[in-house]
Amino acid sequence: MELRRPGEFLIRLSELPPKRLLQPLPYISTMPADSLMNSDVKYLRQTLRLAWRGEGRTSPNPMVGAVLVKNGKIIGQGWHHQAGKPHAEIEALRDAERKGHTASGATLYVSLEPCSTHGRTPPCTDAVIAAGVKRIVIAAQDPNPAHAGRGLKILRRAGLKVTAGLLAEEATDLNEAFNHWIVHRTPFVTVKAAMSLDGKIATVTGESKWITGEKARAYGMKLRTRADAILVGVNTVVKDNPRLTIRDLKFKGKRLRRIILDPTARTPLKSHVIADDHFGLTTVVATKAAPIKRLIALREHVNVVVTPTLQGKINLRWLLKKLGHENVTNLLVEGGGETNASFLLAGLAQRIAFFYAPVIIGGRTAPKGVAGDGIAKLADKIELDDANWTRLGPDLLLTARILKSRINRR
Repeated sequence: MELRRPGEFLIRLSELPPKRLLQPLPYISTMPADSLMNSDVKYLRQTLRLAWRGEGRTSPNPMVGAVLVKNGKIIGQGWHHQAGKPHAEIEALRDAERKGHTASGATLYVSLEPCSTHGRTPPCTDAVIAAGVKRIVIAAQDPNPAHAGRGLKILRRAGLKVTAGLLAEEATDLNEAFNHWIVHRTPFVTVKAAMSLDGKIATVTGESKWITGEKARAYGMKLRTRADAILVGVNTVVKDNPRLTIRDLKFKGKRLRRIILDPTARTPLKSHVIADDHFGLTTVVATKAAPIKRLIALREHVNVVVTPTLQGKINLRWLLKKLGHENVTNLLVEGGGETNASFLLAGLAQRIAFFYAPVIIGGRTAPKGVAGDGIAKLADKIELDDANWTRLGPDLLLTARILKSRINRR
């Protein structure tokens, strides 16, 4: 399904984790009659629109929207604004109270199963029951296998009428990164590249600014606002000296972590990622092959992690587990061709975002969007699913989910 939000690009919401990650939905009540179902769908779509308002701000929590309806009218609505702040259900209940309405006897619509455990905030199931809500309509279940269906069971035991599963796919798509992280405890990885039609990300002399146009670059920045961290290889830092920041005033306060893959610790101390005001957000990932003096010098400025190696290279699986443990749910890889290939060919990425400009660069040695050793047989190719092409000015954006190749299933 596709949604178009005012003033924004076309976004396909069906880039979700494999359906095997989602548990069967328990405690589903009998679906209502057509007239009531149409009403339920209408209000659930409003919860999805509200949930989108938290885009890029709720991690490591999911985006959630809620609508409170009584006598056929919306009396309160809300969405989860930020981790640590009230959840969508609480926002909707408070909104109704501020407007002079009581939730007693009302129907609550919510895009995700209400939480039933204590975290930074009390369980939403307690608040919903205490407010006197008589019916709740839920789109998607909690993707956490340890909690899935628990909230629904609590609400049913308290006497609420529960309808669940309407617009479940759209609601699940909404939180693809969170869903992946909560199940695997590793970040959802998107590999992004901007290249010419022949797959080059720079000329033979290394010139790369700018291959794509303004609209494509603006969308690339939007991808950063959705991520918790951005990762590049040291070659990108040495050649381009990027800032790797979010240049969107709407997200001025967001802290985007910067991860630099640098096996021998050669990141220049004067580079932006080391010397700017955001140096505390930078982590240089090195190996034992790095000179001790270089590691010490870098540690005086930024975080340094020395990782185990795999076939002489940084062990990316180990790194992803570490980042997941640190609540990085959504990782954007903007590396050069070697870094991109290291994630793609190892089966460590879940999605691509490839921008193509209507230009041809050529050159045997010109850097490619995906380099590495490649594959020997077409049978081992990396296949993409749910491919979606979007026109951004003169450029094209291809987004797609990554299917596991045969080489990664052996």
